[in-house]
Amino acid sequence: MSEKELMDQEEIYSKVLRAGRRTYFFDVRSTKAGDYYLTVTESKKFTHDDGSFHYKKHKIYLYKEDFTPFKEILNEMMDYIIKEKGEEVISDRHQKDFKKEERTNAVQETATTNSFTNVSFDDI
Repeated sequence: MSEKELMDQEEIYSKVLRAGRRTYFFDVRSTKAGDYYLTVTESKKFTHDDGSFHYKKHKIYLYKEDFTPFKEILNEMMDYIIKEKGEEVISDRHQKDFKKEERTNAVQETATTNSFTNVSFDDI
């Protein structure tokens, strides 16, 4: 079955996870025989020199016979990272969020220091 045929299979259930610059698409699809499989697509946004955007996408097809071993290995890998690095590695924030916060703080500081109302009598 070609990739085009796989993409044309009926979508049963979908979820999207936006994670900073990456977006993950989880899709349950049905085969022609009426069976189900899962696709996970990672899409990452990049900017060209001219300011236009392009996306790099990676897709995996996960079939039901692989669900249990996939889940076990995924949990094992996540547990390993948490054990080695500690619970603090788990964060709801992404680098993009930290950059936004830095820019907002810089703008607020500039606005505060450059305000015409910040004049003391010693300045006169």
